[in-house]
Amino acid sequence: MSEKVIMLGNAAIARGAYEAGVKVSAAYPGTPSTEISENLVQYKDALYCEWAPNEKVATEVAIGASISGVRSMACMKHVGLNVASDPLYTVSYMGVNGGLVLVVADDPGLYSSQNEQDTRMVARAAGVPVLEPSDSAEAKEYMKLAFDLSEQFDRPFILRTTTRLAHSQGLVELCERTEMPDKTYEKNIAKNVMMPANAQARHIEIEKRMHELAEAANTLSVNTVEMNDTKIGVITSGIPYQYVKEAMPEASVLKLGMVHPLPKKLIEDFAAKVDTLYIVEELEPVIEEQVRSWGIKAVGKEILTIQGEYSANMLRKAILGETVEVKAAASVPMRPPILCPGCPHRSVYHVLKKLGIHAAGDIGCYTLGAVAPLSVVDSCICMGASISSLHGMEKAKGKDYVKNWVAVIGDSTFLHTGVNSLMNMVYNHGTGTVMILDNSTTGMTGHQDHAATGKTLQGDPTYAIDIPALCRTIGVKNVIEINAFDIAELEKVVKEETAKDEVSVIITKTPCVLLDKSKKPVYIAHADKCKKCGMCMKPGCPAMTKNEDGTIHIDDTMCTGCGLCETLCKFGAIEIVKAGDR
Repeated sequence: MSEKVIMLGNAAIARGAYEAGVKVSAAYPGTPSTEISENLVQYKDALYCEWAPNEKVATEVAIGASISGVRSMACMKHVGLNVASDPLYTVSYMGVNGGLVLVVADDPGLYSSQNEQDTRMVARAAGVPVLEPSDSAEAKEYMKLAFDLSEQFDRPFILRTTTRLAHSQGLVELCERTEMPDKTYEKNIAKNVMMPANAQARHIEIEKRMHELAEAANTLSVNTVEMNDTKIGVITSGIPYQYVKEAMPEASVLKLGMVHPLPKKLIEDFAAKVDTLYIVEELEPVIEEQVRSWGIKAVGKEILTIQGEYSANMLRKAILGETVEVKAAASVPMRPPILCPGCPHRSVYHVLKKLGIHAAGDIGCYTLGAVAPLSVVDSCICMGASISSLHGMEKAKGKDYVKNWVAVIGDSTFLHTGVNSLMNMVYNHGTGTVMILDNSTTGMTGHQDHAATGKTLQGDPTYAIDIPALCRTIGVKNVIEINAFDIAELEKVVKEETAKDEVSVIITKTPCVLLDKSKKPVYIAHADKCKKCGMCMKPGCPAMTKNEDGTIHIDDTMCTGCGLCETLCKFGAIEIVKAGDR
């Protein structure tokens, strides 16, 4: 008898991969996709999973496993697909041996991303079919279907999710794992070696396969018609389906589980049966544009937005003209994004601000150095771009210009794409200071290991990349390691390195405060000694507040004992009073 459990969407995707007989999975952490791999680890006796240094490598690992004849997958967030697009476009021409699925999580609403890119548009350009579930149960089942279809049609597949699906829960029926026999590997240069002549022939083949898939989509079980009142008909998919059903329970709905390629005949038949056809899809008008290109009248983005998440109330207002009164939540103070108490990045930014130095930023916790009161980070583009953009500034404005700048990048991000950027600086006679804020983890996504932590996703000890040695091997002569909280020495080092007419790397080697579970000291501020100068408040530690009389108070429930405030106080008003469990 099967068991039913409540599962997070990401956990359900992992379960679907397990039940589908997947043997190899590779990923780079990226919210909202991270928990997929973290849940796959519980099945490590049945499959292999790893953290790769970036999404391109993860995809290539999965492709290699597929070529060898086993079912494989790679997981990433939407911007990670940009990094993986090189192998994606080419494996689309190649096809598969063992089933191959990329799970890509989009982020409507920008909860943890720098843009709202729509994966369906990338998939269309690459000629890769896409399934999109609308709840946890479908997430599990669509994973299994994706592998079946992948092998049936010789296509890599994308399973598209969104933040709402990834991080919501639903009832899932657990089934047994299907142990898939390995497919025989057969040498096939015409299929697997994408030189121009072979690629030309394969391009014709994939167009044929996609046409076959489009025909099959008309009868595919995941594309379903729910006929009710025919005054309103809605074509939708994924999480927006839930909003449609809540806002317009009596409307007729064509729910698409496969969003590329689209089932043209099914859509034409459905459109002919309803008075007014609406297309409800978050982000870009991918379905809408195709449907209209077939001469079918539909209402879409002219009344709906391409920005952010949808909701049932939004659809009621836009389609039905109803205004729903929503009780305002109790007035609560805004909680601005801020670095954790004791974060080693705070002391780095304090020093940079004191010196009046700008920072070209990168993707990670340290991006929060852009907000007050630190306000040091001037740019944030994409993974690894801090170093490359600093190099661009130097080539545009000269060596003296970048003596007032540094690039800041985390250890995980440095290994993701920063290595190439640093290599480029050295190769092209660059000048500039790169600060690698090494907190020994992938912090922003929840403390995942990477190639320099000495531990794999599956929990096995492994060789830890020596980041200082790597920098020297690339050709950087000036590589300095320093404790982030030694602010006097850090200030001295930053002054010296930014003054040089060559590439320098400063590595602040200080673990994330949340990694250390040991007893930590607690600090207290003595009001009678406080001179109200405000120096200890400048780094913006959330554990520190001002009393009504202007003296300082330290919240001992938040203090992590980093000692930064004590270092900054010149009057002995802050001192350690006890050690406590944290």
